[in-house]
Amino acid sequence: MFSEIPTPMLFVLGGLILVFLFLLASFLGLWIQALFSGAHIGMFSMVGMRIRKVNPRLIVTSKIMAVKAGIAVETGLLEAHFLAGGNVMRVIQSLIAADKAGIPLNFKQATAIDLAGRNVLEAVQMSVNPKVVETPVVAAMAKDGIQVKALARVTVRTNINRLVGGAGEGTILARVGEGIVSTIGSADSHKDVLEHPDRISKTVLAKGLDAGTAFEILSIDIADVEVGVNIGAKLQMDQANADKNIAQAKAEERRAMAIALEQENLARIQEMRARLVDAEAQIPLAMAEALRNGKMGVMDYYNLKNLQADTEMRQNLAQGDNLPPAKS
Repeated sequence: MFSEIPTPMLFVLGGLILVFLFLLASFLGLWIQALFSGAHIGMFSMVGMRIRKVNPRLIVTSKIMAVKAGIAVETGLLEAHFLAGGNVMRVIQSLIAADKAGIPLNFKQATAIDLAGRNVLEAVQMSVNPKVVETPVVAAMAKDGIQVKALARVTVRTNINRLVGGAGEGTILARVGEGIVSTIGSADSHKDVLEHPDRISKTVLAKGLDAGTAFEILSIDIADVEVGVNIGAKLQMDQANADKNIAQAKAEERRAMAIALEQENLARIQEMRARLVDAEAQIPLAMAEALRNGKMGVMDYYNLKNLQADTEMRQNLAQGDNLPPAKS
């Protein structure tokens, strides 16, 4: 029978047989494993996975895990999630963990959470075993001006229904810190905060800070409270220093204005003296001119000199009266 088939066709047929035997040898172990596990994945389905660049061993292993845990998952959905870049094994493990813990979680939700970039298995585990996150030290000032520093521990568990689109731990910590600042700021005295730190946790917890987040806050515990600096006194000191600097600046401005005014007056006096000296220098010239023109006689000139001499004598006597008495 084979003698009637052309030689090229025999080579093609032989090649196909070799490829089939190679595929059979490659997937035989997986196929037998799936068959005896009740996964029901055919040989040609595995070949198709390899052609679609899907890891057959991962899909078969995940399907077997789901079947043994009593979870019905279609093979095509596992392939689709793999091709979308998801973690198939983690999704199956999260479904098994949720089923054992009685947490409602279906395959569609799990794949959506996984593709959103969140660790769906860790989320399920956190729903069973809540996580404690610690806030950084939050500092706030009471009404008496004393700073109070508080450290809180927040116990949260995952809210599966809000994992897609819900805010993360950072939002929870920010809201808790804001609530602590608000509570301390509304206290009349820092002593009230130190005596009743539980008021902070009760007030903050009552605000519903987990709204819109992927977590549910179970408790808020104040781990540490301590007194900081006296901000009120520091502010008053800063204000006093600022007022002092302003007063000094104004005083310096007034002093500069007084110096400028004094210098201006001195300049005016010097100018007036210069004018007086100039006027006095003009007197002899004017007298000489009057004598030449006959407007002033010799006797008038002598009478004027006598008047000047008498005036100088009176001035000298007046100055002598003001002198201190001579020592005996």
